[in-house]
Amino acid sequence: MATLLPYVSPKTGQTLNNQGDHLISESGEQFPIVKGIPRFVPQDNYASAFGLQWKTYAKTQLDSFSNTRITQDRLERCLNMPIEGLKGKTVLEVGAGAGRFTELLVKGGGMIHSVDLSVAVEVNKENIGNATNYQIAQASVYDMPYPDNSFDYVVCLGVIQHTPDPEKTIKCLFDKVKPGGTLVIDHYIWRIGYYSTLTPLFRAVLKEMKPAKSQKIVNGLVDFFFPIHWALKDKGIINWLVHRVSPLIVYINLFPDQDKKFHYEWSKLDTYDQLTDYYKHLRSPEQIQSTLESLKGKNIWINKGGNGVEARCEK
Repeated sequence: MATLLPYVSPKTGQTLNNQGDHLISESGEQFPIVKGIPRFVPQDNYASAFGLQWKTYAKTQLDSFSNTRITQDRLERCLNMPIEGLKGKTVLEVGAGAGRFTELLVKGGGMIHSVDLSVAVEVNKENIGNATNYQIAQASVYDMPYPDNSFDYVVCLGVIQHTPDPEKTIKCLFDKVKPGGTLVIDHYIWRIGYYSTLTPLFRAVLKEMKPAKSQKIVNGLVDFFFPIHWALKDKGIINWLVHRVSPLIVYINLFPDQDKKFHYEWSKLDTYDQLTDYYKHLRSPEQIQSTLESLKGKNIWINKGGNGVEARCEK
């Protein structure tokens, strides 16, 4: 029967033992446990804006909250199977956020080991609860508290483009996949259209601000532009022209069956994401393919969809 893996020191690889409010290695390394969550990085880091984002919109993108299959459809497309196919498998989820994918991975029956760089881990734990096939830690993708070659599936969606070095990130993820296992990732796609809007200008200013201040400004931008997008949702070329000026992320045409409140909340969440991420990298499908090939990935699958470029390969 599959069980959750013990944590190991990202520095020495030694197994960590739970001793009250710390995880401690044989050689004396200590990592604090805060609010029931092991912490392997400082709580204040380049992902702080994401932490605030997920604390503010803790449930917005959960399928269980929106009563949709938006996230499940995306996850199952990337996995190339129903989530139930994870039953009994060891799964590492990197960049867990508030638990958008976590709740589905846990529901699928795998042994889910989630990590996130930000304090969103606290929201994730609140959303997932005390599931016996799940544990979460605050950690960096570059120093994860698990040995290499340990997981049947490593899943990292909506994350890699926000890390300092995407190619290094993909390698670190691939290292954790056991031989015969599967890596599942996605990445923002390179597109010239991004640079033909005012969005990069807004982002250049906002990403340097404290998260609370930038969030207040983004909320003001959404409150101003969203009614315009909503009013012009069926106006084609006029709506396209508005997008040249407006920095908002909107999904009105992608999810036409959802109501105004749904779209307003998603716009606030993802616009804040778009305008305050400290790192934002864009990659073409060919670049992602090349990176996976350089790692000797097998049966590589590349798709344009979802977040941009979706990819999967075996080790």
